[in-house]
Amino acid sequence: MNKWHIFLAAAFCSIALASPAQDTNALKTNLGLFEVQTGTVIVKGFGQIGSMSVGSSVISVRCKESTDASTGHKAQGLAIEIAGGALPRERIYVDYDEIDSLLSGINYLNKITYDVTPLPGFEASYTTKTGLRVAAYSARKQGGIQTYLQYEDDPRILLASDQMTQLYGLIELGRNNLNSLRPAK
Repeated sequence: MNKWHIFLAAAFCSIALASPAQDTNALKTNLGLFEVQTGTVIVKGFGQIGSMSVGSSVISVRCKESTDASTGHKAQGLAIEIAGGALPRERIYVDYDEIDSLLSGINYLNKITYDVTPLPGFEASYTTKTGLRVAAYSARKQGGIQTYLQYEDDPRILLASDQMTQLYGLIELGRNNLNSLRPAK
């Protein structure tokens, strides 16, 4: 009997370890929670906004609109995907109501100067609910300010000023596309 329990435990563990990990970060957003509803049909619409290459990485922005077919209730947002290089492919959700503050954060960081603090070094960042981080960094008041994009603990993706502007433009275009789907107020 004891061998039988060990066999069952080993079989259960091998099945559990073999199943792919779920992306629980999407569940930190309203859009992600909306899409995992059970007991109803969820229609997930999406549209590619654009992408940009940064070194060996590609950053893509997509619009998302999910609808509960039985109630007509909708959830909207963006899916930002980072792929390529040494990084695993990551899809990060940004809720519609978080897009404006993300754009403001990118705009601020792209214009930041050394006089943000009297100290010689600084780091300023904006982080979304799911852990997408846009930041500006300088260790001393000379040599330039670096801006980068980072998801959770993945390596930083350095962005030049024009690339930050391009990222801003993709996210803004995504917001504008979502705005066109919303009812007029």
